[in-house]
Amino acid sequence: MKVRSVTCFFDPRSAQGYAHLDRLARLAQEAQTLFNNAGIEVQTTRLATVPFPLLYPTEEIGNAVRLAQSLEADARERGFSYLSLGPALPRFPASYDLIVPMLEATQNVFFGGVIATNTEGLSLPAVRACAQIIHRAAGLSPDGFANLRFGALANVNAHTPFFPAAYHNGERPAFALAVESADLALEALRRATSLQDARQRLITALEDTATRLTARATHLSQQFEVEFKGLDFSFAPYPADWCSLAGALETLGLPALGQAGSVASAAFLADALDRGRWLKTGFNGLMLPVLEDSILAKRAAQETLGVKDLLLYSCMCGAGLDTLPLPGDATPEQLEGVLLDIGAISLRLNKSLIARLLPVPGKHAGEAVQWDFEYFAPSRVMALPAAPLKGLLKGDEVVNIQPRP
Repeated sequence: MKVRSVTCFFDPRSAQGYAHLDRLARLAQEAQTLFNNAGIEVQTTRLATVPFPLLYPTEEIGNAVRLAQSLEADARERGFSYLSLGPALPRFPASYDLIVPMLEATQNVFFGGVIATNTEGLSLPAVRACAQIIHRAAGLSPDGFANLRFGALANVNAHTPFFPAAYHNGERPAFALAVESADLALEALRRATSLQDARQRLITALEDTATRLTARATHLSQQFEVEFKGLDFSFAPYPADWCSLAGALETLGLPALGQAGSVASAAFLADALDRGRWLKTGFNGLMLPVLEDSILAKRAAQETLGVKDLLLYSCMCGAGLDTLPLPGDATPEQLEGVLLDIGAISLRLNKSLIARLLPVPGKHAGEAVQWDFEYFAPSRVMALPAAPLKGLLKGDEVVNIQPRP
């Protein structure tokens, strides 16, 4: 188990915004020392703001780029590894057009694009705008890597500590912990003698870890007078078999993730997360990022695991579609259907989901892909079973989808 990120949240609009930022920087530095002294590795410290359209509502690209570059410099100078400027918002339609220029002008800044919320519904124009962003961002580099820094957000609340979903929604500063914990699940399940034993071992491991983390986070909260929002245990993996969520799922008895029985396994682990008692923020679901999990990447390469499978697991309290390597010739019209499904699932099941899709320029389904990036495993481009939408689904409506009673 590691702390993937100590994620701090602040509002640059606040009269005390930069005083808050300096305080958060000190908190992040102290958090690294405190957790490391307890034998808990902190991989990164990150900073997230309120959604960027709320900072300086403008349609002028130059101003948006300067804002992103300025805040990136502010974050870097204070020791933060990454910055999230939050999502484009449907009530500011032009904000979606600003994301690709800001991605191009920065190195470590992440963005989202809201496609659905439980208060405003599923926005068909926002779905199209996010599909265009993914398509355009894929061309910013030969490997399509810029899309790592963009996600379409469906029903995602503030104070999710994982990027690119993170954003703030208040003036007062806050922080939360994103936990890399797939190894906890793998170890607990390997020792189990029955499903009941597996569930109890997993819950105990999570709650014991949460107690250790929360005690230190509470200390930091009191020391720096910054609200602690909670923990996100989403079984985040690392691209090695010892920290693979897919490996944990297969330990239950699956021949291979993607085959029959996978949904039941996903539901079992998600249920354990729901039963665990700790201060929760963010997804707290099954995080299945294809390229960040060595066995997921392998199953995708073997074509055992497909896009439709991952959509189905999202219904079992997954975190959505994350780091999927897709064909470079995927059109915005094809991507729209995938995003539409994610938005509909999030509203119908009242859950937070993200779509972070990575079309790889020049690559076709089945071709090998590999990045020079510590957190990505080698895999193959996944087939995209999608065609352009037609008829009513091509409209400009915002559709209200009620959750199941």
